[in-house]
Amino acid sequence: MEKYLKKRCEQISQELDEIIAKFSKDKDFEEEPSPDSPDSPDSPDSSDSPDSSDSEEEKSYKDRLDSYQKETGLTEAVQTGIGQINGIPVAFGVMDFDFMGGSMGSVVGEKITRLIEYATNNFLPLIIVCASGGARMQEGSLSLMQMAKISSALFNYQKNKKLFYVSILTSPTTGGVTASFGMLGDIIIAEPNAYIAFAGKRVIEETLKITVPEGLQETEYLFEKGLFDLIVPRNLLKSVLSELFQFHDFFSLNQNSIK
Repeated sequence: MEKYLKKRCEQISQELDEIIAKFSKDKDFEEEPSPDSPDSPDSPDSSDSPDSSDSEEEKSYKDRLDSYQKETGLTEAVQTGIGQINGIPVAFGVMDFDFMGGSMGSVVGEKITRLIEYATNNFLPLIIVCASGGARMQEGSLSLMQMAKISSALFNYQKNKKLFYVSILTSPTTGGVTASFGMLGDIIIAEPNAYIAFAGKRVIEETLKITVPEGLQETEYLFEKGLFDLIVPRNLLKSVLSELFQFHDFFSLNQNSIK
């Protein structure tokens, strides 16, 4: 058993090395970011599966990635960068459900982790807007590993550095995203009428042989049960976030910009 586990660990390590080696350079930003920026040229852009197999399923995954990249104009299911809210510098990540259901694969996990590490090193507040069907099943256990990797980076950011992370849950937010960084915010904000869950209604009903009542996995019901801190419509998000950052001692670079 010990020999098997050791051999399997070596195989996984080799697969990870092959994936990381294939990460392409970021082409979404005209200005060249700093080397430590989450959007620096060595930041991963698109997924590629290991070359250890040439199965039809693997080819299908590559074809689907190419198709989504052409359809959406995005390289992956999350975009990360540095911006400002009313003059307050912020590290920002936004998931896009249009790209493979916002699923979290190795590249998504790596981009979010680098964003958190950049925010940690530069003492920036952090916002991640979640919209995801969960872990990307095409990448198997590699996608599940992203949950632990991101959570570990957030632990250092929140617990050790005492910095401020706001998680914004849009519809839908499910699976491994809900089970990791989606629910780890110092403040968790949900949009009205959003579908938020771990397992979907159909999966629960088929597995447990029960009927899930309508609305049980929606924002308003979950808010009553204490799952979120705030329900905020999208048109009010900017002002609410600005107030939260000021309350936590993050101030505008230009004080006159705050209205």
